[in-house]
Amino acid sequence: MSRARLVRANNPSPMTLDGTNTWVLKESGSSSAIVVDPGPADGQHFQAILDVAGGVGLILLTHGHPDHAEGANEFAQLADAPIRAVSESLCRKAKPLVDREKLELDGLALEVLATPGHSADSACFLLPQEDALLTGDTILGQGSTVVAHPDGKLADYLETLGNLRTAVKERGVRVVLPGHGPTREDPAALVEQYAAHREERLEQVRRALAAGATTADDVVNAVYGDVDEAVKFAARWSVLAQLEYLGVTSPGG
Repeated sequence: MSRARLVRANNPSPMTLDGTNTWVLKESGSSSAIVVDPGPADGQHFQAILDVAGGVGLILLTHGHPDHAEGANEFAQLADAPIRAVSESLCRKAKPLVDREKLELDGLALEVLATPGHSADSACFLLPQEDALLTGDTILGQGSTVVAHPDGKLADYLETLGNLRTAVKERGVRVVLPGHGPTREDPAALVEQYAAHREERLEQVRRALAAGATTADDVVNAVYGDVDEAVKFAARWSVLAQLEYLGVTSPGG
């Protein structure tokens, strides 16, 4: 893919998979690039980004979670570039992103898609010249994402998946460039898998409640019992989001 280059941060973990994917977007012959998600505060990673990008005209954030945005301000100072994100608090010398906004830098075109759900401030970016969609944590290259309650809302995430289903079809998206994991070339199928997975999890939560689960932790143990202990906290976030969606008030636990 000529306009999108991957520079992966050295922060592997059960939550980040092989590490955070920083995407460097640049039109052929241009001296300036758009950098999406500079990642953690890691000087070696910053230098690797600059080695690929050359000049940086704009930094974009798919959302504000630390594995994507922790190093953004430091990198922005190093690259002398503005930062744009959905959340105004994450921006630097620039305005917040707006849904359906068109961005352009030296012939490179992007379109902003507000995609709340994983977090309230999540965004994806259409790269029409490559029929590509940069998805941050909204859709990963491997496994499923978490709805990070209380900031993330399951109702928002399900609506986002519906909107992405439409965007993939109408805009002819052929490839997903995720925030973690490998590039995927089956975007329509991937969106359907994510939607089916959410419905399956909701049904599992309903069954757990019907079987007598009374706390969030009861539901976590019933539905996510085989999940690695290192990411059980994230499973609990998703359960709380699912209970909220179902209108169930958990007494805690």
